[in-house]
Amino acid sequence: MPFMKNKELISITDYWSVIETKIRFSHFVLALVILFIVRAFTQRLTSKGPMIWPLLGIIPSVLLNINDVFNYFADSLNQSGGTFIVRATCMDRFCGIMTVDTSSIEYVLKTNFLNYDKGEAFIEIFSDVFRNGIFVADGETWKEQRVALTSVMHTSWFIESTHSVIQDLVHQKLLKLINKSVKLDKITDLQDLLLRFTFDNICITTFGISPGCLSIELPDVPFVAAFEKAAELSYYRIFTPTFIWKTLRFFSVGPEKKLKEVTGIVHKFVGEIITNRRIELCKSGHVNDRSDILSKLIIKKDPDDEQQMEDKFSDDMLRDLCLSFILAGRDTTSVALVWFFWLIHEHPHVESLILDEIKVIISQRKSDIENINEVVFTADELKKMAYLEAALSETLRLYPSVPHDIKEAREDDVLPNGTAVKKKDLIIYSMYGIGRTEAIWGKDCREFKPERWIKNGKAVAESQFKFLAFNGGPRLCVGKQFAYIQMKMVAASILLRYSVKVVGGQTVVPKVTTTLYMKNGLSVNFKPRLKL
Repeated sequence: MPFMKNKELISITDYWSVIETKIRFSHFVLALVILFIVRAFTQRLTSKGPMIWPLLGIIPSVLLNINDVFNYFADSLNQSGGTFIVRATCMDRFCGIMTVDTSSIEYVLKTNFLNYDKGEAFIEIFSDVFRNGIFVADGETWKEQRVALTSVMHTSWFIESTHSVIQDLVHQKLLKLINKSVKLDKITDLQDLLLRFTFDNICITTFGISPGCLSIELPDVPFVAAFEKAAELSYYRIFTPTFIWKTLRFFSVGPEKKLKEVTGIVHKFVGEIITNRRIELCKSGHVNDRSDILSKLIIKKDPDDEQQMEDKFSDDMLRDLCLSFILAGRDTTSVALVWFFWLIHEHPHVESLILDEIKVIISQRKSDIENINEVVFTADELKKMAYLEAALSETLRLYPSVPHDIKEAREDDVLPNGTAVKKKDLIIYSMYGIGRTEAIWGKDCREFKPERWIKNGKAVAESQFKFLAFNGGPRLCVGKQFAYIQMKMVAASILLRYSVKVVGGQTVVPKVTTTLYMKNGLSVNFKPRLKL
């Protein structure tokens, strides 16, 4: 019997121990709930930015709004007065300050430029793909690459060459593909078609080779798919706690395994081109018969010496630079053009005004035009297309190809709007949000109105810190002029010949990635114009 009593005694003790544990756990859960309520209440009193959840930071708020995340942040910025604090998770050491305040953005990008780099967080996220290219680089590496690109892109031969390449691709490839789809009465994914066009264009301009994306059979090009996937998977790291994606990368599992695979394809493609070009230039001994950027960078002339100076850049540097140039030259203009064609379909009066402008410009030619399919626009004619340029700028205002960008503080600072910045804090400036901020663009900020870019019949430029589609300050895009030439040539050449009809029933929303793709592409029909 004593034994049984002891057993009963032990059982009762265990029972109360379990009850006590459950009570302690329920107290812990209750404490978390109270913490969340107090945190939410405090945040609503001090800020109207996205909810910062206990332990999980901003991630639940992003996931709850993932299908409309860009507008979610734009609305949050408007509600919070233009600036709010975000933190990915409590385990990330980086604090983010998201803003659309133009004075603070100008301060970060120009006035106190030296205190704000791309930074450790940005480099960690994107360097696996883009290595140390100008898109990622800071300091002297960035300066060296920018000087090299500027010295090439701001020359007359480059401007003439790019115009010739674009003109040839438009008339010999793009328009022929569109004409084929018309004859077959076929629906076309305009986003895919334009991405193919800009990729062929940027490869010819950068490498002097065509990957054949615009071949009549529209082949799959492994590098293109790999490049897109690499950029997308890198971008998802922004919304993933650092310790998680680094752990996945270490064990090479999940999305990090796929990222490693597609990155290998991308680097191999570019590396082989660089190696082959070095061999070619070594055999020929000169670069005069080549007009691509890579060749010009491999062999540079010393300004103090008539002798050519080879190996100015290492293979790694050339690869990194070219990868960044592809990202900037391929994705940005093609994506902007897709949004442009969708917007003018939604606003047919804008299309009519663009066509009126084109008609006036063509009428100024000395010889009569009997067939609109024979029209090839000159560089001077493209410059005269002020309203088309305004419509493209208005597209980029509402749908900037790069929706957000990041800078990291080197030292403690205070922004012009009074926001305190600590060393290592991230400044996230939202180009997408700026275009939808009433205080910056007025009550009609969400309307598509190219007229806001026209003054006395000419296209006008806005402050680069109000219109950040091409960045601002010392990092202002070196290819801005190149981008407008390409977009105007494509838009004018297509609109002259075809009415672009968007297929009904589509869901048109941005894709959450580095560049503002349409999530589902854009299905269209092309209807020929018999005359202008």
